Amino acid sequence: MRAAVRPDLAAIWRRVEALSVRRGQDPAGVLDAERLSHLSGVEPGRIAQVVAGTAAEVPLDQRVHQRFLRLRATRRDKHGREWPLAAIADDFDAPGASLGPLNAGTGLPRMGHAAGVQRFFGVYAGFLLADSKSAVERALALSATAATAATAPDGRDGRDGLEHLSYLTGMTPQAIRLTLDGEPPRLPLKEQVHHRFEHLRRTRVREDGQAHSLAAIAKSFDASGQSLTRVAQGEGLPNLAAAAGIQRFYGVESGFLLADDTEALATALALIEAELESAEREQENPMLAVLRAHDVRSIVTRAGRLSPRGWKSLADHLDDLLAREGQLGRPAEPDEGGAS
Repeated sequence: MRAAVRPDLAAIWRRVEALSVRRGQDPAGVLDAERLSHLSGVEPGRIAQVVAGTAAEVPLDQRVHQRFLRLRATRRDKHGREWPLAAIADDFDAPGASLGPLNAGTGLPRMGHAAGVQRFFGVYAGFLLADSKSAVERALALSATAATAATAPDGRDGRDGLEHLSYLTGMTPQAIRLTLDGEPPRLPLKEQVHHRFEHLRRTRVREDGQAHSLAAIAKSFDASGQSLTRVAQGEGLPNLAAAAGIQRFYGVESGFLLADDTEALATALALIEAELESAEREQENPMLAVLRAHDVRSIVTRAGRLSPRGWKSLADHLDDLLAREGQLGRPAEPDEGGAS
């Protein structure tokens, strides 16, 4: 996702903390570094740096290697042992030796193999590809979803706005209907990636309304336009570095090209639900927008040290400020005669 459109991770972190407290949960548990690492694949020791924006990004080949090792270390078989490479690869009809370079950190897997590894371990389609910030963003979003699950509104099935869902997912409206009905179409990976790539070019155009050229897209990750020709024609898969570059160029989630229809739709619906819930909360209580715009936490923290007399003085001062802005009638002067 392009940096310019990314949310502030530190702000998300604070919102999840506050949400956890309101739901009676321990923020330290909800935002535990090991838990976020399990969800994101980012090493626990890097979580705080990523949130603060001080972590240097790990090169793609190292990142994919580290994420794969973390999958094997944290998602073991029923005996508590790491899954052998042969068992993982057999799940997508490949020899175990094909994962040797990935396991050793000496090379990137083929795109089909990366998709297979992610399916095998049951992680989201961009797990191996996502840069640290995207991965932590997703983990924080999952934490926020878990914190609000008990009070989430019912009755939203996402069937309205199929065109918007299509824009977000790259799926056709018909494929969305089938997926919502529990019968997602199963496209070969090559065909799916071709459709998603063409969807990006058609729906995310230049300022003049024309599609970005293959050369411009490829240049963003130091490749030639010719390297994307077979992908654009539906005749081949991009390598993993090219897939990461395409998704970064268009500012879409790191699993956009790889996600199957069910996951793509679930991600889009979760995004829409979060937006709707946020708008709903602010509509129900307009003060929330004001609270978010100001550093209310530090004010409350300092006010907590006031004496009872100080609290009364602060309350009187706030009433006076609100009255000046026409938001509150000035409090009536006390009746010194003690009228009842």
